[in-house]
Amino acid sequence: MNGKRIGIIGGSGLYEMKELAIEEEVRVETPFGEPSDKFILGTLMGKKVAFLPRHGKGHRILPSQLNFRANIFGMKKLGVAQILSVSAVGSMKEEIEPGHIVIPDQFFDQTKNRISTFFGNGVVGHASFADPVCGALCEVVTASAKSAGATVHKGGTYICIEGPLFSTRGESNIYRKWGVDVIGMTNVTEAKLAREAGVCYSTIALATDYDCWYAGHEEVTVEAVIRIIHQNVEMAQKIIKNAVGSIDGKKACACADAMKNAIMTNKDMIPEQTRKDLEIILNLK
Repeated sequence: MNGKRIGIIGGSGLYEMKELAIEEEVRVETPFGEPSDKFILGTLMGKKVAFLPRHGKGHRILPSQLNFRANIFGMKKLGVAQILSVSAVGSMKEEIEPGHIVIPDQFFDQTKNRISTFFGNGVVGHASFADPVCGALCEVVTASAKSAGATVHKGGTYICIEGPLFSTRGESNIYRKWGVDVIGMTNVTEAKLAREAGVCYSTIALATDYDCWYAGHEEVTVEAVIRIIHQNVEMAQKIIKNAVGSIDGKKACACADAMKNAIMTNKDMIPEQTRKDLEIILNLK
């Protein structure tokens, strides 16, 4: 791993890793403000790991209020090369049953009020996002889910809505016509920023419900979501443990070089403060 850490972002219900040998908890300063919580540093399966509860301990932060830039910047500052992101999602297809695991390979962004780029403040860049997750890391995660005994669906589109309300029936049915597989409120923003930061990213999506489109099934409620999450937390931890143990840093991918030719701005015209803020994200020398 060449000294690099593996990042784990815990979603709803996953606020800690029980087998993580904790070394320290650190609060990371970023040019973008405070991350969701302290990062928990330690080792898992002999690998250096940085764990962050996405919504903060106790689930205190709304999806729309998450400081995604600070979270991903913090991961990069701690030397994270790969991020495993765990997220509770609604299923938009009958065959993806509550309790199943999905490893999405595409996103559809329906958010409205988020900053999802490190660019701005005098520097313009455009990252390629046609394939928004790391294919090599997704292969590892899929194999790890199967080894853990999960019913896993490899690939699919995750539609990301603003929240915090769940969808109306009209919205849910329209999204189904678009052909999406799961619905959530967080991961596309993380994926965009991870791409700009040159960090490999993959989602472990835990299906908790059928949103509200499925006639004959209860509409999505917090109670129903929490019930399935509790059943799946142990499975999620097994998948992460397997994946961390399988990551060797040798599989070829282009994530680290994603921003190699992405900057449009004349480097001599980039403001000094912006250059300083983005020093660990972009090569602006």
